[in-house]
Amino acid sequence: MPLNAAAEAARLSTAPMMDWTDRHCRYLHRLLSRHALLYTEMVTAPALVRGGALHLLDHSPQEHPVALQLGGSNPIELAQAARLGAEAGYDEINLNCGCPSDRVQSGTFGAVLMREPRLVAECCAAMIAAQSREVTVKCRIGVDEQDPETVLPDFLSRLQEAGVQRVIIHARKAWLDGLSPRENRDIPPLDHDLVLRMKARFADLHISINGGITSLDEAQALLAQGLDGVMVGRAAYHQPADILCAADRRIFGVPGSDSTPEGAVRAMLPYIEAHLGAGGKLNQVTRHMLGLFAGRPGARGWRRMLSEGATRPGAGPELVEAALEQVVQVAA
Repeated sequence: MPLNAAAEAARLSTAPMMDWTDRHCRYLHRLLSRHALLYTEMVTAPALVRGGALHLLDHSPQEHPVALQLGGSNPIELAQAARLGAEAGYDEINLNCGCPSDRVQSGTFGAVLMREPRLVAECCAAMIAAQSREVTVKCRIGVDEQDPETVLPDFLSRLQEAGVQRVIIHARKAWLDGLSPRENRDIPPLDHDLVLRMKARFADLHISINGGITSLDEAQALLAQGLDGVMVGRAAYHQPADILCAADRRIFGVPGSDSTPEGAVRAMLPYIEAHLGAGGKLNQVTRHMLGLFAGRPGARGWRRMLSEGATRPGAGPELVEAALEQVVQVAA
């Protein structure tokens, strides 16, 4: 069976990150890579189904391939939310079984669902039956005192039985009792080897790995070991050029020149104009652009000019152009 567009793009993806991977961020990332799969922030099924917050599904046609991540634990609501996501045009519908935040736990979704594999399978089956887009799951290797060697294979088996063909595994446990969400991104030790063993055991399952991956070199090495995809989170946000500019050539084998952060900035200017014309604010877009020149001469000045200037009344594209010019001058 041929892979769909999202599955092909999942060879390299950017992780769903609350308050970060909004539509402005995704538009920027798409300018850096034509082929990587982009994920939304998590959108809760109750917000869509009960709250009618359909604006949370807004995205630009240019973002494709793009996946919608849903949060929830009610199969009926998740099926309705998945249908709304498909109608909005998303290429994939993803169920969040990995987020460890308190507000997620209180809603009985996110990483706490690792304790409820039967319920997750029921949710996935309902989402698959409700619409035509592929349903995927992002999970942890376990939570709290669970033994990942036991829990994870059972979890994956149940997903497969429900019809899920693609899973993203964050190669860390989530400690729901005792660690903050921020600590859960760093303190639990990484176990990439366990994910590799799961791929060997579940050969028919498309498995992407997430957690602690900070370079394309690491991504290529993991793909070479047999994984189907690599998902990059914070590095893709804080150093997007390092992860995405060469991704089409190095990860997807597409010939041609790599993208550049300078080119992306110039391409963002019409988008910024349109956003401001619709009543938006400059910093809503530029906050995602601060890391574009990370590690390069002029990066500090670029960040400072945008951080200090983008919230001022009347700030517009000319500020971005001025910040880019100083980067170019420093580099010269």
